[in-house]
Amino acid sequence: MTMREIHPQAVLAASAKLGEGVKIGAYAVVGEDVELGDGCVLHAHATVAGPSKFGKDNAFYSFSAIGGDPQDYTFRGERTELVAGDGNIFREYVTVSRGTQKGGGKTSLGDGNFLLAYSHIGHDCTIGSNTLLVNGATLAGHVTVEDFATIGAFCPVHQFCRIGRFAYIGASTVITQDVPPFSKIVTERETKSFGINTIGLERKGFSRERLQALKRAYRLLLRAKLNTSQALTEMRKLLGDSPDVQELIKFIESAERGIVK
Repeated sequence: MTMREIHPQAVLAASAKLGEGVKIGAYAVVGEDVELGDGCVLHAHATVAGPSKFGKDNAFYSFSAIGGDPQDYTFRGERTELVAGDGNIFREYVTVSRGTQKGGGKTSLGDGNFLLAYSHIGHDCTIGSNTLLVNGATLAGHVTVEDFATIGAFCPVHQFCRIGRFAYIGASTVITQDVPPFSKIVTERETKSFGINTIGLERKGFSRERLQALKRAYRLLLRAKLNTSQALTEMRKLLGDSPDVQELIKFIESAERGIVK
């Protein structure tokens, strides 16, 4: 690594560990106990605090604040951490908090997540890979977001909620219950499900057969005048050979806060 890759007006803590090819812009700050993998880039004025560990090729844009103390009244400076994988993008003013001891001590992100400006990930969240948080999306503490989920602009997500794989949440939708995988959720007069996220699933390579099975499952869940237990029974009977439907059933059965219907 050459000195030309670190701006002379950047601030680096003595304990920071930098991989090969890391680039750090003017006025960027790398705090104590921060580990940046190969190819990470901190643009001007970005801040990364620790303890935190990042894989390779993560990008931190101006005025993002990543790995800061949890926003929790009970936090008293205990050692907690943030761990992230490869290829994540933290755009301007994004904030991600470390965990709390009572929440397991760790906030974690997988690979390839794209966090647009002003989005926030609270303490003790578990984020999968290839998720998208659009501008102003806000996750409270202890939220789980599974792979390929999209959370629209200005969506607040209540603590302890789960967002299932490939789900799409439309802008300004308030989430206070678990969002099932493959679904499309948007606020109209009230927050409700409008069936599967067809366009998004097609873009991810879902076959016509997979889409048809999921559409039939959601018709049973939303439009067949069945309660949730009855709908799950019919799904098993009619669509039990579909792995996607099996995933949907398992998700619904494990929901502790109910599901959006």
